[in-house]
Formats: sequence, structure tokens, C-alpha cells
Amino acid sequence: MTSAHQILHDVFGYGAFRPGQEDIIAALARGESLLAVMPTGAGKSLCYQIPAIMADRPTVVVSPLLALMDDQVAALRLNGVETAVIHSGLSREQNIAEWRKVTSGEAKMLYLSPERLMTERMLDALGRLDPAMFVVDEAHCISKWGASFRPEYESLSRLKDLFPNAAVAAFTATADKATRADIAGKLFRGEGSIIVQGFDRPNLRLGVVAKTSWKPQLMAFLDDKRAQAGIVYCLSRKLTDEVAAYLRGEGLNAIAYHAGQSPEQRKLGQDRFMSEDAVVMVATIAFGMGIDKPDIRYVFHLNLPGSVEAYYQEIGRAGRDGAPAETLLLHSLSDIAMRRQFIENEGDDGHRMREHKRLDALLAYCDAPQCRRVALLAYFDEASGPCGNCDNCLKPPTLADGTERGRRLLAIVRDTGQMFGAGHIIDILRGTETQKVLERRHHNLNGFGADQDQSKDQVQGFIRQLVAGGYLAINVQKYGGLEITERGADLMRGEAAFSYREDAVRPVKVSKKKATVQTAGADNTLLSKLKKLRLSLARARNVPAYVVFPDSTLIEMAAAKPASLGEMGEVNGVGPRKLAEYGPTFLRAITEAD
Repeated sequence: MTSAHQILHDVFGYGAFRPGQEDIIAALARGESLLAVMPTGAGKSLCYQIPAIMADRPTVVVSPLLALMDDQVAALRLNGVETAVIHSGLSREQNIAEWRKVTSGEAKMLYLSPERLMTERMLDALGRLDPAMFVVDEAHCISKWGASFRPEYESLSRLKDLFPNAAVAAFTATADKATRADIAGKLFRGEGSIIVQGFDRPNLRLGVVAKTSWKPQLMAFLDDKRAQAGIVYCLSRKLTDEVAAYLRGEGLNAIAYHAGQSPEQRKLGQDRFMSEDAVVMVATIAFGMGIDKPDIRYVFHLNLPGSVEAYYQEIGRAGRDGAPAETLLLHSLSDIAMRRQFIENEGDDGHRMREHKRLDALLAYCDAPQCRRVALLAYFDEASGPCGNCDNCLKPPTLADGTERGRRLLAIVRDTGQMFGAGHIIDILRGTETQKVLERRHHNLNGFGADQDQSKDQVQGFIRQLVAGGYLAINVQKYGGLEITERGADLMRGEAAFSYREDAVRPVKVSKKKATVQTAGADNTLLSKLKKLRLSLARARNVPAYVVFPDSTLIEMAAAKPASLGEMGEVNGVGPRKLAEYGPTFLRAITEAD
């Protein structure tokens, strides 16, 4: 692996591989096909870029987003690696020039979208070049079992038949056991290895609370993060615009991003997020895939994601630099009902059943009484001990016996015909004589007013846990009506018990133990100066700031304060090409600061 180490040092400016990288690079250099599941921030790009540089034939990298392709190509070119990219954002003349780089051997790597790659014209042209390797990034998109199924990826399953001499490498941060098997079967017919490096991101603090009033909950979370960059995920475009406007009114640098905007507006928002400090991206799930901003310090979910995979993928965008980052998820019964409705409106019966099960797993995670990390990793078949860095570890919840109270509530659901939503059931339990309650004579039920000492949020939290525990189901075909499940029937017959989290039925104060960024002895005044310099250089080249240097490199510079170009070249992330182009400028800034 001498040549791989040389490329790592001489091209990318790093002294050592991260855990797991070397084995993957060795397998690909031998021409083996594989699927690598690596946590976000583990350095998966180098795992295929280094073998591509080592190979004597071209490598095709399949990427789902034009912006991601452009960023990776810009980063490679800054390190002196000539790379080609062909996509619809370039003119015909530019695309022809890029293709000539590949045919002449000037470029070892070609970045394409799946739609562009799988045209017969492109496949025929590539057949004459005999590629050494195809790399499928964000590979979970190919799987019908995945949380982000993208039909355009399906055709990539033809690659192994069309190019039997090429290795096929697939990379993703999110894939449970079924998804991994499906990807391997499609891309290399199972004739390759599956490497699961692990899903644990110990630097992420995990938290989940019931949604009561999102504005104060969001502002409490952001209170100590105004100087940091982060993402706030929302379920709808309308809410995204509303939240962004609200945060701007509160003095934060907030940007809205969703599919309802023009491509130009989205690109402008993404460029600002990638290059500016202390910016809040308020977005739908349209934002995020392939985002390589290392210093995202938090991810806040204002609504329930669709699955554990989607949740893991979205929180994985925080803390890619390895420094502490914080996550918080708000969830409510209305979110659950909306997610169920989304599922009912898509796919066939088998798909809907799988997606309901995925949502069930997320609901169980939300109300889990034990360590969040243990519960999250268990979903991906990975064992873990308590982390000490989630809400349940920092403040363990207390469980109460809710068996009798649960039976009483289920009896009301039964006696009202299993046709009403949570709001009406809550009114009955709290003894609220609404017009609907009185018209249907539900004030005469035995359980009327049984929870009159409880707030609406408390009763809703109790119902939500019955739903998460599988005792109640939300029937989206009946406008969100609550129905008793088999498990709920067991509880009513005295054949099952129910325990609930007391803290989950009342507003929970967010832990304010601050997630600070460790700067390893760096001079913070100098670090701020270097970041501003980096931003100006990035804007001049029209690339994201991290493409010039990642935060980790600037932190090391601010700590070591190199006094010569030779010392600057020893800083991790400063390769020869970047040393020649940026070294004197950053060295001058460090010298002037002293």
C-alpha cells in the first residue's frame, strides 16, 4: 500500500489514513467490488479517489447532485488531480472539452449523474475506454428497501453486465441489513464484499422531546448556538418559509431552502450556507444529500422524519469534522398522522407495509426509555453500551405504570366507535364539554373527566406513547381516527401491561450543557482571521470554503503557527498543490497576527 500512502501524503496532504480507509482502498486497488457503509465524516471520498488515481484506466463516479459533483471536482483540482465532470449545468462545448480530458487520459476520474451515465450513447462511448471502476455514491438510493428510493438509480444494476471487467464500488452512510443485501445484489450480484465500518457517531448528542410550542422550543435550543452553523428540518415548504422568516426576525442569519424555489434561488442559498459562518439552513428534505460542510454544529427536526434511516442520514450532516454537535427532534401526534398519510399515498401494498414498519421503529426510538445511541445502533444491527451523551443518559427518564390509565383510555376509544382522533378523546378525558362531546353524549361515558387534572399536552403525550407502543393505531383512511390494536386488546383484557415515560407527557427543558468545539490549543483570534481569509479565497474561486481548506486544517494552523512554507507543508490537509497556491497567503496572515 506504499503508493496509496504516497498519494495520501503527496496529493492530499495527510499523514495517516482514518480507521477503515486502508482496507477499502486495498480491495478496490485489487479490482474487487464492494459496498462500504461508513458513518458520515469517515472520509469515504478518499476511499475511491485514491484507487482511481492508482488505476491505469478511468473511473466513473456516479453522484446524485450536480452541486455535489462540482464541489468534489473543484476540491480534486485544487489538489492537483485533473478530473472531468459532465452534466446539464455545463454548455455543450464545455461537456465536449470535459469528455476529451477523459479520452486523452488527462483526467483519471469522470463524474456523472445516473441519468447521464445510463444513456446508450454514453455507455457505448465508455465501453471503448474500458473503465477500471464505477463508483456509486449515496448508494442507498438504488434500493427499494432504502429510505430515499430514487427510480433513476435502478438502471445502475445493468453496470456489472455491461462492464464485467470493472469493479463496482458503492458507498453510503445509511443502510440497514435488508438495504445492504439489496444494494449488493443489484450492483454486483452479491459477488463482492460488504464492509460495515459502523454507524456510531459518538460526537453527536442525541435528543428527542414532545412538541408543545415550536417557537420557544426552537429558540431555547438555539440560545447558545447563535455563532454556529446548523440545519432546521421542516416537513413542508410553507413551514420552511415561516420558520426562516421567524428566525430572521429573531436576529439569526436564516435561509429557507425547498423544492418550490427556483434552481437559482436554491443554489444561492446553498452557496451561502457552505461559505458563511453562523448560518441557519431551514429546509425540507430537499436539502442535504452530499452536503460536505464539516462545521455544522447542530441539526434540529421541527417535524418527525419518515424513518430511522432518514433521521440518521439527516443528523449525520452535523459534526463531520469530529467535533461535538447537537441534535434535537420534536415529535407529535399530528406528525405521526401526516407521516401515515404520506405512506398511504405511495407505492404498492408491500412498500406501504415496509414504510409503516420503518415509521414504527422511529416512534419506538422517540419514546425509548434507555440510551438513544443504543436504540439507534440496534436498528442497524450494531451493539453499543450507554453513551453518556444523549438526553436519556444525561437525565434518565422515570417510568410509571400506566396499565389502568391505559385501559380507561382504550375503553373510551372503544365506546366512541374507534372513529375519533386524539383531540376528541383528550376532550372527553379532560372533561371538556365541547359541542361535539355534548352532541354525541360522550359526557355520559364512564371515563369522562378522568384526566381533568392533566393538561392537554400531558394527555396527548400519554396517547402518543400508546401509539408508539403499538396499543393504538392511527387510521389515516378515517381522518386520523384512533383504533385499538391486538396489543391494545390484550391490555384491555388484562393480558398485557403498559409503562410510560412521565417526562414525555409534559414539556421538557432542553439540556443546556453546551456542545463546545475543541480547537486543540488553537489561537481563536487567529483562527477567526484564517476563516475570513479562506472565505474570501473561496468566493474568488466560486467554491465552498471547505474546498480551500477544511476547518480541521485551519485549527491545526492556528495552533502550530507555522513560520515557513516547510512547516506549513506539515499541516494535515495542506498538499503540495495547495501549499504552492495558498501557503504564502496563509503564512503571511499568521506572521502578521503575531
